[in-house]
Amino acid sequence: MQSIKHSPLLLCLVLSLSAPMTTLATTGTASSERPRKHIPTKAHKTTLATHKKSAAHRGGEHEPEFTNFGQWKAVGEFIDQMSSEHGFDRADLHAQFAKTHYVDKVVKLINPPPASKAKNWTLYRDRFVEPKRIQAGLAFWSRHEKELLRAQAEFGVPPEIIVGILGVETLYGQHTGNIRVMDALTTLAFAYPETPNRLARMEYFRSELRQAMLYARESNIDPFTLSGSFAGAIGLPQFMPGSIRRFAVDFDGDGRIDLRHSTADAIGSVASFLTQHGWTTDLPLVYPAQPDPASESVWKPLIGIALAATHSVNELSHAGVLVTGDATGDVPGDLMVGLVDLQDGERPTRYFVGTENFFALTKYNRSYYYAMAVIELGNAIRQQRRS
Repeated sequence: MQSIKHSPLLLCLVLSLSAPMTTLATTGTASSERPRKHIPTKAHKTTLATHKKSAAHRGGEHEPEFTNFGQWKAVGEFIDQMSSEHGFDRADLHAQFAKTHYVDKVVKLINPPPASKAKNWTLYRDRFVEPKRIQAGLAFWSRHEKELLRAQAEFGVPPEIIVGILGVETLYGQHTGNIRVMDALTTLAFAYPETPNRLARMEYFRSELRQAMLYARESNIDPFTLSGSFAGAIGLPQFMPGSIRRFAVDFDGDGRIDLRHSTADAIGSVASFLTQHGWTTDLPLVYPAQPDPASESVWKPLIGIALAATHSVNELSHAGVLVTGDATGDVPGDLMVGLVDLQDGERPTRYFVGTENFFALTKYNRSYYYAMAVIELGNAIRQQRRS
């Protein structure tokens, strides 16, 4: 659902939302009672403050901090739940949480930017559709063409989309994150910063912490060996643990799902995710749109209604939006699409209509900007291959 060097998916999620962020990271349901915050003892406060000073002295103010999560009431309740519902040993879980660290860097990175920060499509696009990423994408496509074509045959997702996603996410595995997933998810599950949606986000990250522990047990791996982004996303495609368990596939046939070391699993899992979120074989992604300024009061409320194709081309036409076709011909009037706006700093806003395939990309990351960057990077790499 971006870094550390940060995952672009999750960094985009935090920095560039154009619609309500996933990879993958959907909002959880808020609990009815605000989780009680751990109140450190005076001795613990002193220890933590001393650790911070020591870390700052070493030049590592974002290094993991010791805090015994096992002593927190909410963590104890979580341990009880994992034991009763999933059969985990309580003593083992207490030992695990005793060596889990609070990571201040995670808390700082998860905070959204100031709302006043203007969105800029050109700057956003230039971060991803650039020579280094295009060249890396060409090499990746050539190296894994067999797996990409097999994914297209099985799931209907073309290579340029899979290559675009993996390029935006981790630069083809170069930047998958180096924060322990147990540390990141525990920090966000129990020490999420004070924000209006704090309860929902804590509930979401507790769910992902649960999924991470189940995934580790099913895969027979030590959960502390899992590293990822500041939000707990894992591997080449930056899947959250819950997405791994629901959507990932064993595409190399070795009997296990490994998005960290198996490029084939990453390729197949991206295609599987999109297919299970509405991807339709051979359906175009976007068409240019020209809204009539005189009808702005009619068409503007149609932007951002949902991350879905909610209106037909004919309905948008009646609202004052001209949808133009491409080299293959005109756009069918009954095609379902959604109106998309890409604000571009001081330049005019760009408008498109997206089909269900475009909105399948926004289920990976809830951002119009992300989806368009994936499309344009993939197209740029495909065009380079043809030249």
